[in-house]
Amino acid sequence: MTESMILDIFREALMLSIKLAGPLLLISMIVGLVIAILQAATQVHEQTLTFVPKALTIVVLLLLMAPMMINSCSEFILHIFDIITQVSQQTGYVL
Repeated sequence: MTESMILDIFREALMLSIKLAGPLLLISMIVGLVIAILQAATQVHEQTLTFVPKALTIVVLLLLMAPMMINSCSEFILHIFDIITQVSQQTGYVL
């Protein structure tokens, strides 16, 4: 296994983590910003007003995105297993 193969796997893993966490973080940030603007306008500074909507938004997004997340992770794992099989065949190791 060469350094370029390892770097490619690492890059793919980073891209997968961004692909999975990015939408959740972005939507959570937008919800937090909207709530902060509403709190500034109404001058109601209650901590639960920011936590509950963000938590509900994350739960709904996780439920909606779960199939895509599972599919992406499965594809990545199968890709890793294919690489392991190729490397073991090239080196002569039997798994």
